[in-house]
Amino acid sequence: MRPGKRLWDPAAEAPSDWGAVQDALADEAVRLALERSREAWGRLRVAGVSHPERRGVEGLRAVPVLEKDDLPELQAADPPFGGMLGVDIGVLRRIHQSPGPISDPEGRKADFWRMAPAVRAAGFRSGDVVLNTFSYHLTPGGHMMDAGLREAGCVVVSGGVGNTAAQAAFASQVGATGYVGTPQFLLALLERGREGGIPATLRRALVSGAPLPPALRHRLEKGHGINVFQVYGTADVGAIAYECEAKRGWHIAPGVVVEVLDPGTREPTDPNSPGEVVVTSPNPVYPLVRFGTGDLSAFMPDACSCGRTSARLVGFLGRVGEGVKVRGMFVHPRQLAQALGAGTGVARYQGAVTAEDHRDILTVSVEARAGRGLDLDGLAERLREATRLRVDVRAVEPGTLAEDAGPLVDLR
Repeated sequence: MRPGKRLWDPAAEAPSDWGAVQDALADEAVRLALERSREAWGRLRVAGVSHPERRGVEGLRAVPVLEKDDLPELQAADPPFGGMLGVDIGVLRRIHQSPGPISDPEGRKADFWRMAPAVRAAGFRSGDVVLNTFSYHLTPGGHMMDAGLREAGCVVVSGGVGNTAAQAAFASQVGATGYVGTPQFLLALLERGREGGIPATLRRALVSGAPLPPALRHRLEKGHGINVFQVYGTADVGAIAYECEAKRGWHIAPGVVVEVLDPGTREPTDPNSPGEVVVTSPNPVYPLVRFGTGDLSAFMPDACSCGRTSARLVGFLGRVGEGVKVRGMFVHPRQLAQALGAGTGVARYQGAVTAEDHRDILTVSVEARAGRGLDLDGLAERLREATRLRVDVRAVEPGTLAEDAGPLVDLR
Protein backbone atom coordinates (compact mmCIF):
# COMPACT_ATOMS: atom_id res chain seq x y z
CA MET A 1 0.00 0.00 0.00
CA ARG A 2 1.47 3.32 -1.01
CA PRO A 3 1.85 6.02 1.65
CA GLY A 4 -1.37 8.02 1.88
CA LYS A 5 -3.52 5.34 0.22
CA ARG A 6 -6.09 4.36 2.84
CA LEU A 7 -7.60 1.28 1.22
CA TRP A 8 -5.67 -1.74 0.05
CA ASP A 9 -8.53 -3.15 -2.03
CA PRO A 10 -11.51 -0.80 -2.40
CA ALA A 11 -13.42 -3.29 -4.55
CA ALA A 12 -13.41 -5.90 -1.78
CA GLU A 13 -13.43 -3.71 1.33
CA ALA A 14 -15.45 -0.70 0.19
CA PRO A 15 -18.11 -1.85 -2.32
CA SER A 16 -20.74 0.74 -3.18
CA ASP A 17 -23.51 -1.60 -1.97
CA TRP A 18 -22.41 -3.76 0.93
CA GLY A 19 -25.83 -5.35 1.27
CA ALA A 20 -25.81 -6.55 -2.33
CA VAL A 21 -22.40 -8.15 -1.83
CA GLN A 22 -23.65 -9.97 1.27
CA ASP A 23 -26.74 -11.19 -0.60
CA ALA A 24 -24.62 -12.58 -3.45
CA LEU A 25 -22.32 -14.39 -1.01
CA ALA A 26 -25.32 -15.90 0.79
CA ASP A 27 -26.76 -17.19 -2.49
CA GLU A 28 -23.44 -18.74 -3.50
CA ALA A 29 -23.07 -20.41 -0.09
CA VAL A 30 -26.53 -21.96 -0.40
CA ARG A 31 -25.73 -23.24 -3.89
CA LEU A 32 -22.49 -24.85 -2.74
CA ALA A 33 -24.07 -26.28 0.39
CA LEU A 34 -26.88 -27.93 -1.55
CA GLU A 35 -24.35 -29.47 -3.92
CA ARG A 36 -21.60 -30.44 -1.47
CA SER A 37 -22.63 -30.52 2.22
CA ARG A 38 -24.90 -33.27 3.55
CA GLU A 39 -25.12 -31.46 6.88
CA ALA A 40 -26.17 -28.09 5.44
CA TRP A 41 -28.45 -29.77 2.87
CA GLY A 42 -30.51 -31.21 5.74
CA ARG A 43 -30.94 -27.85 7.49
CA LEU A 44 -31.76 -26.10 4.22
CA ARG A 45 -34.47 -28.65 3.44
CA VAL A 46 -35.99 -28.07 6.88
CA ALA A 47 -36.28 -24.40 5.87
CA GLY A 48 -37.88 -25.33 2.55
CA VAL A 49 -34.77 -24.55 0.49
CA SER A 50 -34.18 -27.32 -2.05
CA HIS A 51 -32.63 -25.51 -5.01
CA PRO A 52 -30.49 -22.41 -5.61
CA GLU A 53 -32.19 -19.12 -6.34
CA ARG A 54 -31.84 -15.49 -5.37
CA ARG A 55 -32.79 -15.27 -1.72
CA GLY A 56 -30.04 -13.14 -0.19
CA VAL A 57 -29.33 -12.91 3.51
CA GLU A 58 -33.02 -12.42 4.29
CA GLY A 59 -33.69 -15.80 2.69
CA LEU A 60 -31.57 -17.50 5.36
CA ARG A 61 -33.90 -16.46 8.20
CA ALA A 62 -35.72 -19.83 8.37
CA VAL A 63 -32.54 -21.94 8.25
CA PRO A 64 -31.63 -23.42 11.67
CA VAL A 65 -28.26 -22.31 13.07
CA LEU A 66 -25.51 -24.93 13.39
CA GLU A 67 -23.72 -24.29 16.67
CA LYS A 68 -19.96 -24.75 16.91
CA ASP A 69 -20.44 -26.58 20.21
CA ASP A 70 -22.39 -29.27 18.31
CA LEU A 71 -19.53 -30.07 15.92
CA PRO A 72 -17.72 -32.67 18.10
CA GLU A 73 -20.85 -34.82 18.37
CA LEU A 74 -21.73 -34.30 14.71
CA GLN A 75 -18.24 -35.28 13.56
CA ALA A 76 -18.06 -38.25 15.91
CA ALA A 77 -21.28 -39.61 14.40
CA ASP A 78 -20.10 -39.03 10.80
CA PRO A 79 -16.26 -38.85 10.82
CA PRO A 80 -14.14 -37.04 10.08
CA PHE A 81 -16.06 -33.87 9.14
CA GLY A 82 -19.70 -34.59 9.96
CA GLY A 83 -20.84 -34.54 6.36
CA MET A 84 -19.64 -30.95 5.91
CA LEU A 85 -16.60 -31.46 3.66
CA GLY A 86 -17.32 -30.24 0.15
CA VAL A 87 -14.46 -32.02 -1.66
CA ASP A 88 -12.75 -35.38 -1.66
CA ILE A 89 -10.49 -35.65 1.38
CA GLY A 90 -7.55 -36.53 -0.88
CA VAL A 91 -7.35 -33.02 -2.34
CA LEU A 92 -6.88 -31.27 1.02
CA ARG A 93 -3.56 -29.68 1.92
CA ARG A 94 -3.78 -30.44 5.64
CA ILE A 95 -6.16 -31.68 8.32
CA HIS A 96 -6.06 -29.98 11.71
CA GLN A 97 -7.74 -30.56 15.04
CA SER A 98 -9.15 -27.80 17.23
CA PRO A 99 -10.11 -28.28 20.88
CA GLY A 100 -13.45 -29.98 21.21
CA PRO A 101 -12.17 -32.05 19.46
CA ILE A 102 -13.11 -30.61 16.06
CA SER A 103 -11.57 -31.67 12.73
CA ASP A 104 -10.69 -28.72 10.48
CA PRO A 105 -9.87 -29.06 6.76
CA GLU A 106 -7.38 -26.89 4.90
CA GLY A 107 -7.80 -26.62 1.14
CA ARG A 108 -4.99 -26.07 -1.31
CA LYS A 109 -5.82 -22.49 -2.22
CA ALA A 110 -3.22 -19.96 -1.08
CA ASP A 111 -4.37 -18.07 2.02
CA PHE A 112 -7.20 -20.57 2.44
CA TRP A 113 -8.51 -18.75 5.54
CA ARG A 114 -8.43 -15.28 3.84
CA MET A 115 -6.19 -13.65 6.44
CA ALA A 116 -4.24 -11.42 4.04
CA PRO A 117 -6.70 -8.45 4.16
CA ALA A 118 -6.39 -8.37 7.95
CA VAL A 119 -2.60 -8.56 7.69
CA ARG A 120 -2.50 -5.65 5.26
CA ALA A 121 -5.03 -3.62 7.28
CA ALA A 122 -2.67 -3.97 10.25
CA GLY A 123 0.09 -2.34 8.22
CA PHE A 124 2.25 -5.36 7.38
CA ARG A 125 3.94 -5.07 4.01
CA SER A 126 5.96 -7.21 1.62
CA GLY A 127 9.42 -7.89 3.02
CA ASP A 128 8.45 -7.39 6.67
CA VAL A 129 9.89 -10.03 9.01
CA VAL A 130 7.07 -11.24 11.28
CA LEU A 131 7.20 -13.56 14.28
CA ASN A 132 4.24 -15.98 14.27
CA THR A 133 3.64 -17.34 17.77
CA PHE A 134 0.45 -19.27 17.08
CA SER A 135 0.75 -23.04 17.33
CA TYR A 136 1.81 -25.05 14.29
CA HIS A 137 1.15 -28.33 16.13
CA LEU A 138 -2.14 -30.07 15.30
CA THR A 139 -4.24 -26.90 15.75
CA PRO A 140 -4.58 -24.66 12.68
CA GLY A 141 -3.75 -21.25 14.19
CA GLY A 142 -0.11 -21.13 13.09
CA HIS A 143 -0.91 -22.13 9.53
CA MET A 144 -3.85 -19.71 9.31
CA MET A 145 -1.68 -16.70 10.08
CA ASP A 146 1.34 -18.08 8.21
CA ALA A 147 -0.67 -18.30 4.98
CA GLY A 148 -2.02 -14.75 5.32
CA LEU A 149 1.42 -13.31 6.06
CA ARG A 150 3.01 -15.07 3.10
CA GLU A 151 0.18 -13.93 0.80
CA ALA A 152 1.01 -10.37 1.87
CA GLY A 153 4.69 -10.99 1.04
CA CYS A 154 5.97 -11.10 4.62
CA VAL A 155 8.87 -13.23 5.82
CA VAL A 156 7.56 -15.54 8.55
CA VAL A 157 9.49 -16.57 11.64
CA SER A 158 7.69 -19.76 12.69
CA GLY A 159 7.95 -19.34 16.44
CA GLY A 160 4.96 -21.35 17.64
CA VAL A 161 3.98 -21.32 21.30
CA GLY A 162 6.17 -21.10 24.41
CA ASN A 163 9.96 -20.67 24.74
CA THR A 164 9.52 -17.00 25.58
CA ALA A 165 13.18 -16.13 26.15
CA ALA A 166 14.37 -18.00 23.04
CA GLN A 167 11.71 -16.39 20.86
CA ALA A 168 12.48 -12.90 22.18
CA ALA A 169 16.18 -13.38 21.44
CA PHE A 170 15.66 -14.88 17.99
CA ALA A 171 13.11 -12.23 16.93
CA SER A 172 15.64 -9.56 17.86
CA GLN A 173 18.49 -11.39 16.13
CA VAL A 174 16.65 -11.61 12.78
CA GLY A 175 15.28 -8.09 13.09
CA ALA A 176 11.60 -9.04 13.24
CA THR A 177 9.45 -5.91 13.24
CA GLY A 178 6.07 -7.67 13.31
CA TYR A 179 4.29 -10.06 15.65
CA VAL A 180 1.19 -12.26 15.38
CA GLY A 181 -0.19 -14.20 18.33
CA THR A 182 -2.19 -13.57 21.49
CA PRO A 183 -1.80 -10.17 23.14
CA GLN A 184 -0.93 -11.84 26.45
CA PHE A 185 2.02 -13.70 24.96
CA LEU A 186 3.17 -10.51 23.24
CA LEU A 187 3.35 -8.79 26.62
CA ALA A 188 5.30 -11.71 28.10
CA LEU A 189 7.68 -11.67 25.14
CA LEU A 190 8.33 -7.94 25.39
CA GLU A 191 8.85 -7.96 29.12
CA ARG A 192 11.14 -11.00 29.02
CA GLY A 193 13.19 -9.25 26.36
CA ARG A 194 13.37 -6.06 28.41
CA GLU A 195 14.45 -7.98 31.51
CA GLY A 196 17.13 -9.78 29.53
CA GLY A 197 18.48 -6.66 27.86
CA ILE A 198 17.52 -7.94 24.40
CA PRO A 199 17.32 -5.11 21.83
CA ALA A 200 13.68 -4.49 20.94
CA THR A 201 12.82 -4.68 17.22
CA LEU A 202 9.06 -5.36 17.22
CA ARG A 203 6.98 -2.37 16.12
CA ARG A 204 3.63 -3.76 14.96
CA ALA A 205 1.34 -6.60 16.04
CA LEU A 206 -1.76 -8.40 14.80
CA VAL A 207 -3.31 -10.20 17.76
CA SER A 208 -6.11 -12.73 18.10
CA GLY A 209 -7.22 -15.74 20.11
CA ALA A 210 -7.79 -13.83 23.36
CA PRO A 211 -9.44 -10.61 24.55
CA LEU A 212 -7.54 -7.34 24.32
CA PRO A 213 -8.80 -5.20 27.23
CA PRO A 214 -8.01 -1.46 27.05
CA ALA A 215 -5.49 -1.68 29.89
CA LEU A 216 -3.48 -4.34 28.07
CA ARG A 217 -3.61 -2.43 24.78
CA HIS A 218 -2.38 0.69 26.55
CA ARG A 219 0.46 -1.24 28.18
CA LEU A 220 1.57 -2.66 24.83
CA GLU A 221 1.24 0.55 22.83
CA LYS A 222 2.40 3.14 25.35
CA GLY A 223 4.68 1.00 27.46
CA HIS A 224 6.42 -0.84 24.63
CA GLY A 225 5.72 1.22 21.50
CA ILE A 226 3.85 -1.53 19.64
CA ASN A 227 1.09 -0.57 17.19
CA VAL A 228 -1.52 -3.26 17.96
CA PHE A 229 -4.36 -4.42 15.70
CA GLN A 230 -6.92 -7.19 16.14
CA VAL A 231 -8.27 -9.90 13.84
CA TYR A 232 -11.21 -12.15 14.66
CA GLY A 233 -11.60 -15.53 13.02
CA THR A 234 -12.12 -19.25 13.54
CA ALA A 235 -10.62 -22.38 12.02
CA ASP A 236 -14.02 -23.26 10.55
CA VAL A 237 -14.61 -19.94 8.80
CA GLY A 238 -11.25 -18.19 8.55
CA ALA A 239 -11.10 -14.41 8.94
CA ILE A 240 -14.42 -12.94 10.09
CA ALA A 241 -13.49 -9.34 10.97
CA TYR A 242 -10.50 -7.11 11.66
CA GLU A 243 -9.40 -3.66 12.73
CA CYS A 244 -8.32 -0.85 10.42
CA GLU A 245 -6.13 2.12 11.31
CA ALA A 246 -9.07 3.85 13.02
CA LYS A 247 -9.28 1.01 15.60
CA ARG A 248 -13.00 1.63 16.10
CA GLY A 249 -14.63 -1.74 15.66
CA TRP A 250 -13.90 -4.74 13.48
CA HIS A 251 -14.65 -4.60 9.74
CA ILE A 252 -16.37 -7.69 8.33
CA ALA A 253 -13.82 -9.51 6.19
CA PRO A 254 -14.40 -9.93 2.46
CA GLY A 255 -15.87 -13.28 1.45
CA VAL A 256 -18.23 -14.06 4.34
CA VAL A 257 -21.75 -13.17 5.44
CA VAL A 258 -22.14 -12.15 9.07
CA GLU A 259 -25.38 -11.93 11.02
CA VAL A 260 -25.78 -10.99 14.68
CA LEU A 261 -28.72 -12.93 16.13
CA ASP A 262 -30.52 -12.84 19.44
CA PRO A 263 -29.52 -16.14 21.13
CA GLY A 264 -33.10 -16.73 22.28
CA THR A 265 -35.29 -15.66 19.37
CA ARG A 266 -32.75 -16.14 16.57
CA GLU A 267 -33.91 -12.82 15.15
CA PRO A 268 -31.40 -10.20 13.94
CA THR A 269 -30.47 -7.72 16.65
CA ASP A 270 -30.55 -3.96 16.33
CA PRO A 271 -27.25 -2.06 15.95
CA ASN A 272 -25.40 -1.82 19.27
CA SER A 273 -27.51 -4.70 20.65
CA PRO A 274 -25.44 -7.82 21.43
CA GLY A 275 -26.13 -11.18 19.87
CA GLU A 276 -24.38 -14.29 18.59
CA VAL A 277 -22.09 -13.92 15.59
CA VAL A 278 -23.45 -16.28 12.91
CA VAL A 279 -21.44 -16.76 9.70
CA THR A 280 -22.28 -18.05 6.23
CA SER A 281 -19.30 -18.90 4.03
CA PRO A 282 -19.30 -19.83 0.31
CA ASN A 283 -16.15 -21.91 0.67
CA PRO A 284 -16.19 -24.78 -1.88
CA VAL A 285 -14.04 -26.92 0.42
CA TYR A 286 -16.15 -26.34 3.53
CA PRO A 287 -19.41 -24.53 2.70
CA LEU A 288 -21.10 -23.19 5.82
CA VAL A 289 -24.65 -21.87 6.13
CA ARG A 290 -25.57 -20.07 9.36
CA PHE A 291 -22.69 -21.32 11.47
CA GLY A 292 -23.01 -20.14 15.07
CA THR A 293 -19.60 -19.18 16.44
CA GLY A 294 -20.81 -18.96 20.05
CA ASP A 295 -19.24 -15.48 20.28
CA LEU A 296 -21.22 -12.41 21.28
CA SER A 297 -20.83 -9.07 19.51
CA ALA A 298 -22.95 -6.28 18.01
CA PHE A 299 -23.02 -4.27 14.81
CA MET A 300 -21.90 -0.64 14.95
CA PRO A 301 -24.42 1.79 13.41
CA ASP A 302 -22.09 4.47 12.05
CA ALA A 303 -19.62 4.64 9.16
CA CYS A 304 -15.88 4.26 9.67
CA SER A 305 -13.48 7.13 9.06
CA CYS A 306 -11.11 4.84 7.13
CA GLY A 307 -13.43 4.79 4.10
CA ARG A 308 -14.35 1.11 4.15
CA THR A 309 -18.06 0.52 3.64
CA SER A 310 -18.11 -2.93 5.20
CA ALA A 311 -20.21 -3.39 8.32
CA ARG A 312 -18.35 -3.43 11.64
CA LEU A 313 -18.62 -5.40 14.87
CA VAL A 314 -18.01 -3.61 18.16
CA GLY A 315 -15.60 -6.33 19.29
CA PHE A 316 -15.79 -9.37 21.56
CA LEU A 317 -18.58 -9.19 24.16
CA GLY A 318 -18.49 -12.71 25.60
CA ARG A 319 -19.63 -16.24 24.80
CA VAL A 320 -22.97 -17.94 24.24
CA GLY A 321 -21.63 -21.49 24.07
CA GLU A 322 -20.00 -23.63 26.73
CA GLY A 323 -16.46 -23.19 25.44
CA VAL A 324 -14.12 -20.73 27.16
CA LYS A 325 -11.00 -19.39 25.47
CA VAL A 326 -7.84 -19.70 27.56
CA ARG A 327 -4.51 -18.39 26.24
CA GLY A 328 -5.83 -18.62 22.68
CA MET A 329 -7.23 -22.16 23.02
CA PHE A 330 -10.86 -23.15 23.53
CA VAL A 331 -11.54 -25.29 26.57
CA HIS A 332 -14.85 -27.18 26.70
CA PRO A 333 -16.45 -28.87 29.72
CA ARG A 334 -16.37 -32.16 27.81
CA GLN A 335 -12.56 -32.02 27.81
CA LEU A 336 -12.51 -31.78 31.60
CA ALA A 337 -14.96 -34.68 31.79
CA GLN A 338 -12.75 -36.74 29.49
CA ALA A 339 -9.65 -36.15 31.62
CA LEU A 340 -11.33 -36.58 35.01
CA GLY A 341 -13.57 -39.53 34.26
CA ALA A 342 -13.71 -43.11 35.50
CA GLY A 343 -10.64 -44.47 37.24
CA THR A 344 -9.21 -41.14 38.36
CA GLY A 345 -10.80 -41.12 41.81
CA VAL A 346 -12.47 -37.75 41.18
CA ALA A 347 -16.04 -37.41 42.51
CA ARG A 348 -16.70 -33.79 41.51
CA TYR A 349 -14.70 -31.03 39.84
CA GLN A 350 -14.92 -27.46 38.63
CA GLY A 351 -12.65 -25.49 36.33
CA ALA A 352 -12.25 -21.73 36.76
CA VAL A 353 -10.50 -19.28 34.45
CA THR A 354 -8.99 -16.22 36.10
CA ALA A 355 -6.51 -13.57 34.99
CA GLU A 356 -3.36 -12.39 36.72
CA ASP A 357 -1.36 -9.53 35.19
CA HIS A 358 -3.10 -10.13 31.83
CA ARG A 359 -2.24 -13.83 31.89
CA ASP A 360 -4.99 -16.46 31.80
CA ILE A 361 -4.88 -19.11 34.53
CA LEU A 362 -6.96 -22.30 34.40
CA THR A 363 -7.46 -23.89 37.83
CA VAL A 364 -9.37 -27.14 38.35
CA SER A 365 -10.64 -27.96 41.83
CA VAL A 366 -11.27 -31.65 42.49
CA GLU A 367 -13.04 -33.61 45.22
CA ALA A 368 -11.97 -37.21 45.87
CA ARG A 369 -14.35 -40.13 45.96
CA ALA A 370 -14.84 -41.70 49.38
CA GLY A 371 -11.80 -43.75 50.35
CA ARG A 372 -9.80 -42.68 47.31
CA GLY A 373 -6.60 -40.67 47.10
CA LEU A 374 -5.86 -38.30 44.25
CA ASP A 375 -2.71 -38.10 42.14
CA LEU A 376 -2.74 -34.35 41.48
CA ASP A 377 0.32 -34.45 39.23
CA GLY A 378 -1.25 -37.25 37.20
CA LEU A 379 -4.53 -35.34 36.92
CA ALA A 380 -2.67 -32.22 35.81
CA GLU A 381 -0.96 -34.23 33.07
CA ARG A 382 -4.28 -35.74 31.93
CA LEU A 383 -5.80 -32.25 31.78
CA ARG A 384 -2.80 -30.91 29.88
CA GLU A 385 -3.18 -33.66 27.28
CA ALA A 386 -6.91 -32.99 26.96
CA THR A 387 -6.73 -29.18 26.78
CA ARG A 388 -3.15 -28.64 25.52
CA LEU A 389 -2.72 -26.12 28.31
CA ARG A 390 -0.91 -26.10 31.62
CA VAL A 391 -3.55 -26.54 34.33
CA ASP A 392 -3.27 -25.87 38.07
CA VAL A 393 -5.01 -28.69 39.97
CA ARG A 394 -5.97 -28.38 43.62
CA ALA A 395 -7.75 -30.81 45.93
CA VAL A 396 -10.67 -29.51 48.00
CA GLU A 397 -12.63 -31.13 50.82
CA PRO A 398 -15.65 -33.25 49.85
CA GLY A 399 -18.76 -31.08 49.77
CA THR A 400 -16.84 -27.90 48.88
CA LEU A 401 -18.21 -27.82 45.35
CA ALA A 402 -21.95 -27.35 45.09
CA GLU A 403 -24.03 -30.07 43.47
CA ASP A 404 -25.07 -27.62 40.76
CA ALA A 405 -21.62 -26.09 40.31
CA GLY A 406 -20.85 -25.49 36.67
CA PRO A 407 -18.02 -27.60 35.26
CA LEU A 408 -16.26 -24.56 33.80
CA VAL A 409 -16.65 -20.92 34.82
CA ASP A 410 -14.99 -17.75 33.53
CA LEU A 411 -14.06 -15.43 36.40
CA ARG A 412 -11.85 -13.02 34.47
